[in-house]
Amino acid sequence: MKSLLTLVVLISFASTAFAQTQEMIPPEMASHFVGKEGMVCGRVQKAKFAQGSEGEPTFLYMGGMFPRHTFSVRIAGSDRSKFGFPPESLEGKDICVIGKIERDSSRAAIDVGSPSELKLATIK
Repeated sequence: MKSLLTLVVLISFASTAFAQTQEMIPPEMASHFVGKEGMVCGRVQKAKFAQGSEGEPTFLYMGGMFPRHTFSVRIAGSDRSKFGFPPESLEGKDICVIGKIERDSSRAAIDVGSPSELKLATIK
């Protein structure tokens, strides 16, 4: 009986955790989820490959135009080759990004290291 109760609790916890990571968070609300895993979805307003800067990251700005955006995606230069396309080509497209939401300066951000963490989306 005890093992059955433990199994039910584990399944319930796993289902809740799965549902929380699948909830679409708008870029404007991402700062409320700092420190948690989440899926932020919105339009990439501006994309920039910071070639020549330290780490040569690519930034995808969402929730407004740079520098007044509310959320950013950072792809390290060492991870660009994993994508098979230039990540800045996502500018103007609706995407969802999955990962741990961090604070970057005064905005929310997710660092992405793999194409599986980014998805094109249809957002209504």
